[in-house]
Amino acid sequence: MNAIINEPRRMNPLLRLGIFVAERTMGRAAVPARLLAWSPRTALGAGMLEATATHRIPGLGHRQLKLARLTASLTSNCAFCIDMNAHAHREASLSDREVCALRDGTEAAEPGFSVAERLIIAYARGLSSTPLAVEDELLAQMTETFDEHQLVVLAATIASVNYWARFNHGLGVPPAGFGDHCLWLGPQGGDGNSTDIGPVPQLDGADRPDESCRDSRLGLR
Repeated sequence: MNAIINEPRRMNPLLRLGIFVAERTMGRAAVPARLLAWSPRTALGAGMLEATATHRIPGLGHRQLKLARLTASLTSNCAFCIDMNAHAHREASLSDREVCALRDGTEAAEPGFSVAERLIIAYARGLSSTPLAVEDELLAQMTETFDEHQLVVLAATIASVNYWARFNHGLGVPPAGFGDHCLWLGPQGGDGNSTDIGPVPQLDGADRPDESCRDSRLGLR
């Protein structure tokens, strides 16, 4: 599976430098950034959006914002986003069972999620759905649970994932191979079933699931 366009043969030198730094940090090819090089102004805006991403603030730790990113990625069914945001989930204190629950929409039965985390999941799902599905009751619960700073960070984090999801969907950007998980099962076929995108490159063991979450639908290897 490849993107529907190739990167430009010639790039703005500053963009090329930025992509080099990003790929050294990620350890993977930054395909979205390379495609954005066709429009330097668009690339600059997208780069600024990514550079301002928040990973923890008082009251919202790495785990909670990882939940928001991964739920938004799963809801929008973006291969690249899921691959990236599911990577190193254990380092964010997310268990394999919890990741499975996010995929299946069964977080209500997963005891590891707090009440606030369930709200974050519902909020991320609602903002990432088409059409949007954020009811007044959910917004009221959010304002009762989180302060203004936290709400802005959550909304911006989820919106950022959706920006990349739509961009990656529109250009057919494949997963980068951050882990050997394969949470994304492909677009819905005419029969309503998902189509597989094939194997994800095998890396180290960091993203391999424990037996409690080994599931053929999840595609974890």
